[in-house]
Amino acid sequence: MRALALGWLAGTLWLQTRADLPPTLLSYLLLAIGAIALGCVALSAMRSRILLSLLLLLAGASLGAGWSAQLAHHRLAEALPAELEGRDLQLTGIVASLPNRFQDGQRFVFEVQSASDGSRDVIVPSRIALGWYAAEQSAPVLIPGQRWQFTARLKQPHGQLNPDVFDAEAWWLTEGIRANGYVRQNPALLLDDFVVSTRDLVGRARHSLRERIQQALPEARFAGVIIALVIGDQRSIESADWDVFNRTGIGHLISISGLHITMIAALFSGLVFFFWRHSFFMGTQLPLWLPARKAAAIAGLLSAVGYVALAGFGIPAQRTLLMLAVAALAVWCNALLSASQLLACALLVVLMFDPWAVLWPGFWLSFGAIACLLFASSGRMNGDSGWRAALRSATHTQMAVTAGLLPLTLLLFAQVSLISPLANAVAIPVISAVVTPLALFGVVLPAPLCAWVLQLAHATLALLSQGLEWLAALPLAVWQAPKPGLLETLLAMAGTLWLLTPRGWPLRWAGLLAWLPLMMALPSAPSRGFWVTAFDIGQGNALLIETPSFRLLYDTGPAYSAAADGGSRVILPYLRARGIDRLDAVVISHSDMDHSGGARSLMKAVEIGWIASSLPLGHALRDTRQVDCVAGQRWARDGVQFEFLHPLVSDREVSKPNARSCTLKISFGEHAVLLTGDIEAPQERALLQRAADQLRADVLLAPHHGSGTSSTPQFLDAVAPKMAVFQVGYRNRYRHPKPSVLERYHERGIAVLRSDRSGAVSVHIDHAGIKLKQACETPRYWSSQRCDQSVNTMAKGPE
Repeated sequence: MRALALGWLAGTLWLQTRADLPPTLLSYLLLAIGAIALGCVALSAMRSRILLSLLLLLAGASLGAGWSAQLAHHRLAEALPAELEGRDLQLTGIVASLPNRFQDGQRFVFEVQSASDGSRDVIVPSRIALGWYAAEQSAPVLIPGQRWQFTARLKQPHGQLNPDVFDAEAWWLTEGIRANGYVRQNPALLLDDFVVSTRDLVGRARHSLRERIQQALPEARFAGVIIALVIGDQRSIESADWDVFNRTGIGHLISISGLHITMIAALFSGLVFFFWRHSFFMGTQLPLWLPARKAAAIAGLLSAVGYVALAGFGIPAQRTLLMLAVAALAVWCNALLSASQLLACALLVVLMFDPWAVLWPGFWLSFGAIACLLFASSGRMNGDSGWRAALRSATHTQMAVTAGLLPLTLLLFAQVSLISPLANAVAIPVISAVVTPLALFGVVLPAPLCAWVLQLAHATLALLSQGLEWLAALPLAVWQAPKPGLLETLLAMAGTLWLLTPRGWPLRWAGLLAWLPLMMALPSAPSRGFWVTAFDIGQGNALLIETPSFRLLYDTGPAYSAAADGGSRVILPYLRARGIDRLDAVVISHSDMDHSGGARSLMKAVEIGWIASSLPLGHALRDTRQVDCVAGQRWARDGVQFEFLHPLVSDREVSKPNARSCTLKISFGEHAVLLTGDIEAPQERALLQRAADQLRADVLLAPHHGSGTSSTPQFLDAVAPKMAVFQVGYRNRYRHPKPSVLERYHERGIAVLRSDRSGAVSVHIDHAGIKLKQACETPRYWSSQRCDQSVNTMAKGPE
């Protein structure tokens, strides 16, 4: 079983790293090979355990790859036709999720029953994500189970593609969401207030519980955490609180986590086991009808099903439920399985139901934690009893899991909470044994008991949070390092296993040596010249410029909402993955939110040397570190020249922010990059008049995202770039870049790189020339961004 499960895992992993799905015929062939290999094992009389294990590995790998490919083909087949993108469609369907409310509206999952373009019925994906914005119209309060008819505009799933940053398209695929969009206009018609079904009954119950908590804890800081513990909805938790939870390593507790589901299942299982065995004293003979152990297994599983239903049957909760179901089935079948065999069965079942689980950290951390526990406890028989022995055992368990997961945590998050063992030692019993039970009891009690109990849970959580905030503020709370490679991670994991071996094992301390590659790693940097990384940031600008000893960020990306921006969603995760915790300089070209929207998040999270901008006096982002960018300012780092070409001092009085955009030229030898912000035709003409000989550059950040008011022919002729980068959002409302502007670039043989099609673009410049790398060069089969093969090969330079 263990070999089969590991093979299935390998086959699933292989499939999820493919740029394209194997043809349907090949996936059937893989399934056939796996079935034949399993048949050979079943009929084989081989005594060699090695050969049997190899045959099981082959069977598992073939079945895992073939099965995952079949499921992926089925899910991708439900796609929104390209001709329906951006068109008004009349949709009828059911609100299928708990709506996420925010300042300007709400987002929700909609299960489509019928769709029409006004003249005929059309086919759209059955499960879509919609936004209903108050800016468009007065949005009603949506409740799961309601049946609505309204007009909406849809588009195919399209996420931002950046190295080591959250892949939204993979998440949508996992959730079965194959289109997203927004409610377009009135009239919106509520057809049924409640459509009765098992799913909608669960959704309505979750809505009612959320309303009860919000009414009992109005304006309470940690009401969102209580909601997360009761119904698994984490969207109301403030980002500042998430920072504390993540820095202290207790983020896994702030939800209906596997730990809490297992705890509830164990509680109910234990209660039923006790009363079932002692039912003789109550005048019944239940154990004669059904063994107490089997009755306890049923009770534990049913309680877990109920708690997972509260979580809306989210994917992580489903994973824990499947693992518990395997354990319950083993009890019912009287299967004498070892702990490792039980874990292998659970792994196999989870991958069969959800082959995309391998894409998410929770899968690896949950199975990794259990594996560490099994390894650390194997061969350790301790007959001691009492509280000291229990404390020793608990401490050993916590340290084994923490140490065992360190390499994996560093690979997944590029940082490790050093205070996590201490924080979890306190937070686990407080949240799991006090706050969560109080919250669960509170929501089912009648008023006013409901409010009193929930307020007690909130007060306990607030008290715990004070200690967590103190721990999170410690200078060495978090160890951040560059995201390691697979080889370094495997080496560190092997060393950790060596450390966790039982006493008496020779040279256990030598396992620490395997950690040296991780501990000594430094952020990568060019050996000479400079690198430019243009992020796929949506409709906005954000570029990271790096020399051997200097890092500058040009613009900070857009603000997506009141709680999210390009800084927190794209730039910071990328910097953390690279192990970068300091920026020497930040340039904010001008005050428009698509350029300055992520600045506040970056200022809070990263040390910044100085800031140059064209922000007006009194702007909320200005502080003592800021200087005005003015034409003529120049400096050099590592042989790389930096110079502002615009604006002039006199341009400070210009009212239009675009006209004040900081225009920066970066040069190394005969190669240069020109970053223009949102300058338009008048500023381009002014630059031609006073600095035409300084405009020459190999790479141009297309002015104003390729709007019709910029990229004049004379300006392009003066710059004469080999390639131009357009940082634009997919199907953005401004329709940038304009076709007429693109035509000017194509006429001059300039390679056009669009972030909405290429993803992030990285340009490396040194004496050898220019090297180009696009994120779309390493796509996955679900990725919508695909590299344009017509890009001028001259732009790539030497390989």
